Amino acid sequence: MLDFAASTGLSDTTRKPRRYLWTDAFAVCNYLELFRQTGEQVFLQLALKLVDQVHEVLGRHHPDSAKSGWISGLDEEYARLHPTRGGLRIGKRLDERQPRDAMNTSLEWERDGQYFHYLTKWMHALYCVSRETGSEIHMRWALELARTAHGAFTYSPSVGEGRRMYWKMSIDLSRPLVESMGQHDPLDGLVTYLQLEAGAKRFPGISHLISLKTEITEVRAMCARTGFATADPLGIGGLMTDAYKLVQLVNNLGPKEMDTLEVLLHDIEHSLHTFIAQNQLNEKAEYRLAFRELGLAIGLLTINRILTHIEKHSEKFANATQLRAVLSRLLGFKGIHEYIVSFWLEPEHQSVKTWTEHADINNVMLATTLTSDGYLQL
Repeated sequence: MLDFAASTGLSDTTRKPRRYLWTDAFAVCNYLELFRQTGEQVFLQLALKLVDQVHEVLGRHHPDSAKSGWISGLDEEYARLHPTRGGLRIGKRLDERQPRDAMNTSLEWERDGQYFHYLTKWMHALYCVSRETGSEIHMRWALELARTAHGAFTYSPSVGEGRRMYWKMSIDLSRPLVESMGQHDPLDGLVTYLQLEAGAKRFPGISHLISLKTEITEVRAMCARTGFATADPLGIGGLMTDAYKLVQLVNNLGPKEMDTLEVLLHDIEHSLHTFIAQNQLNEKAEYRLAFRELGLAIGLLTINRILTHIEKHSEKFANATQLRAVLSRLLGFKGIHEYIVSFWLEPEHQSVKTWTEHADINNVMLATTLTSDGYLQL
């Protein structure tokens, strides 16, 4: 994590900052956990500096854009007080696709814009800073980002139809770049909004000013119409971390969230069986994407935690018996975590092109598997 700080221009000021929202969200949590474990102020300062640098870089237009300034359109002074009001760029190397440009599906992955599931990761990072430091301003920024993201990404296709979400929006959130809906975006929204609502209660000054009750109602309805099962290891890991968050938020859940949790665990079980059947982990390193597998490894760390939490607070889970039954079967997949982590710790596997081309995200997520509480614990 110290190497990451230097190479991306966080601690080494001679380098131009290289910021990417997903990676940086995990990095903030890692620095907070390293501070908690060691007590060394350098790690806390890196977390706080990284938050500010992300806002300064990804809260402004892409360097190649004809536009300049904050993507929120706010003036310099007000934007610094509310850096998440316009959302945050992904951090891709190419500027976003312009309205006059035809869609190129493969090139779109390299173009900038805004992703909802990246924004929820950053909301989580800001929440974690607030949790660790008692900072009200970081919680406010997370809530403001939630309001902005939900308002821009969700829409009603036509009268009488339920709301949906766009997959990718333009940098200024004025137009969709990819109109299809991410399979897990509504769930990410639901869990993150519930998390922020719970966290905001620690700050009476903002909890009554910024409520996400309407947003929670809308994404809850979207989740009821969506299946969660997937064969993507990163997606499975995300489902497992969302399940663990729901368990930790039990005091803030209603009957519908309890039903969602049970469905989620069943879909996780189905997803893991599908993933194993595809035999992806037997491929050579050059045919594998480490960060996707490491996302699964992080998620697998939650199985024991979920089970322990339910055992400790069984009176709060009306469906505790059903949840325990699924979790007992999920315990059989725990060994995959150790296999993935040990595989990607091997220097020879870190020398292949698929690792080096994604070195920042791979290294940061590998660090998260080794020091996970900063990311997983609410």
